Amino acid sequence: MLVRMTVSVILVCLASHGLATDYQLYGPSVSKKSEVRIGQLLKEPAQYVDKLVKVVGLVNDVCPMKGCWVEVIENQGSERIRFKVQDDVVIFPVEAVGQEIIAEGILRRYELSQEQATRWLAHLAEEKGDEFDPSTVTGPLDFYQIEGRGAKIAL
Repeated sequence: MLVRMTVSVILVCLASHGLATDYQLYGPSVSKKSEVRIGQLLKEPAQYVDKLVKVVGLVNDVCPMKGCWVEVIENQGSERIRFKVQDDVVIFPVEAVGQEIIAEGILRRYELSQEQATRWLAHLAEEKGDEFDPSTVTGPLDFYQIEGRGAKIAL
């Protein structure tokens, strides 16, 4: 009886403090693996490249064309990282912007030549309907992205 009351009190406290949140799952699953801060990933990426990572943050942006990526911004800072899933397999809704996300996948490093970078940045601009000036790309581009396995977004 005491255990049941204690659990009930804990659940009521969590709910009243906004800590009990329902999530919508995108992809097959998200493990119980502990998360790493996005700032830590980007500060020491070599430690995490090609490894399974889990990040928690806010959805800052969503692919407007297919919903195949979200940009995750760290709750405690301004660091951000792209979380990309396979096209047409998982589709993130644009309404997810501003919601908490728990995202898990493999951190990858991408090294693009100047020509590849120009094509990629032109594609990103096209997705958003933005203007793009190819002359702004003056050399190769390196970036990190999480190849998504699964994510949970707060409802």
